[in-house]
Amino acid sequence: MRAFEETHGIDLPTQYRSFVADVGNGRAGPCHGLMPLTVPRPEAGEEWAVDDEWEQDRRLGRLAQPFPLTEPLPGRINPLTDALPQGTLMLAEHGCGIFIRLILNGPRTGEIWQIDPDWGGFVPVSPDFRTWYTDWLESP
Repeated sequence: MRAFEETHGIDLPTQYRSFVADVGNGRAGPCHGLMPLTVPRPEAGEEWAVDDEWEQDRRLGRLAQPFPLTEPLPGRINPLTDALPQGTLMLAEHGCGIFIRLILNGPRTGEIWQIDPDWGGFVPVSPDFRTWYTDWLESP
């Protein structure tokens, strides 16, 4: 994990870093499950609908870019706006192009936001990784 951080010039938020190190790297989790941090596919040859999104996050420099928002951006947004997800890491896909992202830098570091380009905009959904994941575990 340290190699991932060094390669991308970031420090992962502590709660997420601890989760990946102590609990697991992907699979079980909210939405369609957590995306792995370092392994592109759970099994060789298996394709994900989110491969492109996952790979974009791994482009050098993207994760270290400043997160561009200080306030939520509700409503429709241009899905082609490449700058919005900069400084964030995709944690999960909710379906229909809706992604859950972890803020990696700036005053909102560690928060969990949802990006829904068609209807919801880019808005916070949880104050931190632990709360977001625990809420999923405790949901009926």
